[in-house]
Amino acid sequence: MTANKTVFFIIGVLLVVLGIFMLGPYIAQIIYKEESHSFLSSSFVTIFIGILFILINLDRDSILNLQQTFLFSSMAWTSVALFGCLPFLFSNLELSFSDSFFESMSGITTTGSTIITNLNETPKSILLWRGMLQWLGGIGIIVMAITLMPLMNIGGMQLFIISTSDTPEKILPRSKEIALRLILVYSGLTFICAFFYKIFGMNFFDSIVHSMTTIATGGFSNYNESIGYFDNSLIELTSIIFIILGSIPFIAYIKYLNGDKKIFFNDTQIKTFFKIIIFSILLMYLYLLTQNQNISDIRSVAFNVISILTGTGYVTQNFSEWGQFPLIYFLILMFIGGCAGSTACGIKIFRVQILFQFITIQLKKIIYPRGIFKIKYENSNIDEKFLASIISFIFLYIVIFFLITALLSTSGLDLTTSISAAATSISNVGPGLGDIIGPNGNFSNLSDFSKWILSLAMILGRLELFAVLVLFIPSFWRKY
Repeated sequence: MTANKTVFFIIGVLLVVLGIFMLGPYIAQIIYKEESHSFLSSSFVTIFIGILFILINLDRDSILNLQQTFLFSSMAWTSVALFGCLPFLFSNLELSFSDSFFESMSGITTTGSTIITNLNETPKSILLWRGMLQWLGGIGIIVMAITLMPLMNIGGMQLFIISTSDTPEKILPRSKEIALRLILVYSGLTFICAFFYKIFGMNFFDSIVHSMTTIATGGFSNYNESIGYFDNSLIELTSIIFIILGSIPFIAYIKYLNGDKKIFFNDTQIKTFFKIIIFSILLMYLYLLTQNQNISDIRSVAFNVISILTGTGYVTQNFSEWGQFPLIYFLILMFIGGCAGSTACGIKIFRVQILFQFITIQLKKIIYPRGIFKIKYENSNIDEKFLASIISFIFLYIVIFFLITALLSTSGLDLTTSISAAATSISNVGPGLGDIIGPNGNFSNLSDFSKWILSLAMILGRLELFAVLVLFIPSFWRKY
């Protein structure tokens, strides 16, 4: 415990910051004359506990070692989800602790699954808090993905290390500068998105909340109908643009600002991301045409494809009515996800690219047994250790998906609901498939057991699996 004082000190700082953010929805409670003062009491409790953590752990080390970095990454998300659920628990919505924690975890991991049955009548303060949780989760995962996860050697994320020739001691100080730039870019995109939402028809409150959940590719909306509530092509176009901007590696923005003006056209991951989007839209649109589905234009197809692929979870139509093939294809898109180093989730584009190369080379070796083939990414050779981390990540991802599906089925859920709930939680997408948790449903009718399983799956998916699972290996704790 003494060795982890630095971890608990930083957790304390995070809780104080979280408590301060809770004052925003409290101001909304005053403005909209809501009777409950749940956010003021939640803020007080959170800041108080945070200060205690800080005071108890003042005699800490100045830096985190690798073991503490893994511990911090899991504890940070869990702590924020735990204290972030207090406003839901203290509100007039009469939510249980399981429901409150599920909603909070769904927010901070930018999943977007909800247990609130009537968003149209939900207090403004709660809607704002849901948006803020996703916004905080989005910038949190970006900073971790670019500055911490590469150092932790998580499932191939070392590909995005700041400088492969530097040691961790040299990288971490630079990470502070990178993190600051990322926050500025992230905040700038949020404000620009809110501006366009406002001028295209949203009121001020809706534009603020939806801009936060759009950039975070989280998908929490203020309405039961999601973005479809507005039925506005310009709002949907704005949403598509900024969802894509949130799904692009944020390190690309930093490189662009540093003078690499062609980064968005030269980056292999970004190019493949757009190819998948274009192919998926055309495939889905042509399929629906052949099935005589009532699709008047390509707009709704493009919106829902991009929303599902990036893990945003906004919807404009009930795609559960499009037939069986779209549901299966959307399930595949859930797994693929967006780009690494972005707010998007899933397996990530770069891992799919490298896995595809690996399979292609294995086939070539059958034809040319004596041939020598190298896997390359961005003109760099991929060594066996790096390749092994990627393949093991994808394998573990699939195994955990089936395990979650099996656990959910034991609670009495049908196969479609179990499969889609497992996929949407571990891929941090939001809506599932079927009548219960589909685009027109929510997760309120699931058992508490299912909600806790899904909450665990959300944090596993958001933190790239290994960052959580390594904590349960005894040898990891004996290493230091």
